[in-house]
Amino acid sequence: MISWRKHYKQTLIAIGLLLSTSASIYGQDGDPKNGEKLFKANCTACHALDKQVIGPPLKGVVERVKTEGGVDKDWLHKWIKDNKALRASGDKYANEIFEKFNKTEMLQFPNLTDKDIDDILAFTTNPPAPEEKKPAAGTATADGAAAAPANNTTTSVVIISLLAIAALLVWILIKLRQLVKLGQSEDLAGLNETRVKSFSEIYEKYHYIGKAALGILALLAAYGVWNWIMWIGVYKGYKPEQPIYFSHKIHAGEQKIDCQLCHSSAKYGKVSEIPSMNVCMNCHRTISEYNADHYMEPGKDKAFYDGEIQKIYAATGWDPAKQVYTGKTQPVEWTRIHNMPDFVYFNHSQHVVAGEQAIINSFNKKNPNNKIDVVCKACHGKIDTMNVVQMANDFTMGWCIECHRTTEVDMNNGYNKEYFKNLHDKLKKQYPQDGGKITVDAIGGLECGKCHY
Repeated sequence: MISWRKHYKQTLIAIGLLLSTSASIYGQDGDPKNGEKLFKANCTACHALDKQVIGPPLKGVVERVKTEGGVDKDWLHKWIKDNKALRASGDKYANEIFEKFNKTEMLQFPNLTDKDIDDILAFTTNPPAPEEKKPAAGTATADGAAAAPANNTTTSVVIISLLAIAALLVWILIKLRQLVKLGQSEDLAGLNETRVKSFSEIYEKYHYIGKAALGILALLAAYGVWNWIMWIGVYKGYKPEQPIYFSHKIHAGEQKIDCQLCHSSAKYGKVSEIPSMNVCMNCHRTISEYNADHYMEPGKDKAFYDGEIQKIYAATGWDPAKQVYTGKTQPVEWTRIHNMPDFVYFNHSQHVVAGEQAIINSFNKKNPNNKIDVVCKACHGKIDTMNVVQMANDFTMGWCIECHRTTEVDMNNGYNKEYFKNLHDKLKKQYPQDGGKITVDAIGGLECGKCHY
């Protein structure tokens, strides 16, 4: 009886310790799942859970501030809602953090309620474990074995069987031919000897037909050579591999980034330049990994995209761990896709600014089932749907002329309405038969000197 009571007491003590330990580890106020959503919406621009971005890693931040600064969650509430006011009050720990991170001022979140902040802190204290993804069929597993290896043996057997059948059919045909020759009569054998067997005899007999055929072949050859010459330098569909992978569908399509945010000189310059790597760093200084699980290209995974972001850091000399530039940069040799010949003048600003609405209207009129909303798409295609950018049009002289002949001048364009008022009035009188509709060719769009000066 004494022994049983002794073990009973020990069991109760063990259970009590276990429950108290669990409560100390997992006991928390707030909903981690909702906290994860709030964290992604408000915090990921400057923070990550397990590494420093602009601000420090936030995993275990509640325990960390308690250990380092001797403050509790109420202090974190004040810091998150209005850290500037907290520092202004003379709070020692708040000012220490501000100094530690190079006086980078954190955003204020007065819109977050106490419950929202508790949910975020609950997420940073006990983030849910990431879900394991099953390997795709045919991919290698952790031990190096294929998840669904192809049955190579069966394939080999099928190929060998088909080759054997083909060889058998050839042998049968040879034997049949030999039997037919053996069975020929003497009359047929004599007839075979009288057949015309040389090409010169055939040509002599049918020389008119031969000359006509040669003439047709010569014309076809000349047309083929001419057609080949005319398509020199036309690279429609050209999509080279770039040194750093960049998906326009992710950036312009999924993220809705405007074309001119990166290609800023297209609107006010002759050339739409390739953006510098500093433009990339405007966003990727804080976006160090790919977390858009809702869109993943076929054959690519998160590790692939993360690796390409690291190439940006290597090119710009950015140290993501220390959040500083090292000064060790690497040039990026981009492969140019769209390149007009040296004897052709093309001004982007003239089309993007002066002709923007006219080009969009003309394109949509000709392509009612494939409309565009940005002038860039008229020439470059629907870039926001391309993972790999390619030349969407011919960019030949005929292609440009056809556009100038069918695109109407926008008489009400705010950029040139007053400046070209007299010219527009003159053109309306000059082309009354078209109901006042003036196309680009009427204002000199077909003059040689406009493009070949």
